[in-house]
Amino acid sequence: MAKPFIADNFEPPRCFESTYFHFRVLEDQVAALDFDAVMSSQQRLQGIFGPASDWPRSDMTFAENSLSLQVHQQEFYLGKAFAYSVLNKSKDKCLGSIYIDPSQSAHYDCDVHLWIRDDSIELDELLYQTVIDWLAESWPFAKVAFPGRAISWELWHKELNSLRNS
Repeated sequence: MAKPFIADNFEPPRCFESTYFHFRVLEDQVAALDFDAVMSSQQRLQGIFGPASDWPRSDMTFAENSLSLQVHQQEFYLGKAFAYSVLNKSKDKCLGSIYIDPSQSAHYDCDVHLWIRDDSIELDELLYQTVIDWLAESWPFAKVAFPGRAISWELWHKELNSLRNS
């Protein structure tokens, strides 16, 4: 039987505060802020989930985005995946998102993707380091993969292909 993504007795954080960021469950209540962040950075975000990903499409509607947030919220409460909105400290601007998913590789506990909007790009490295620290302090993961960031897409795809072929 496959190891569960997280233990049944682990309570995933619903929010997190740092010096510069406020993380909260990515849900429909932040749809307007999230949609603004996504669409303001749409071109740069293409491929954030891999070279073949078309998210976010330039013609994505608010309703489509809202539906996606509802799916993320449901996955969170079912313990299947954990997505967070990254807000500024005053919580009136969405700066980006964090996605914590079961790893596609047997060598890692989870795959993490994150992004920050174009007009806050100077905070990208700070967000990345904050997420690394938060995962180490608050989550039960020993090995975390950051495909497309700490692992190039080329190496990540080789990793996944080698596992499939073994």
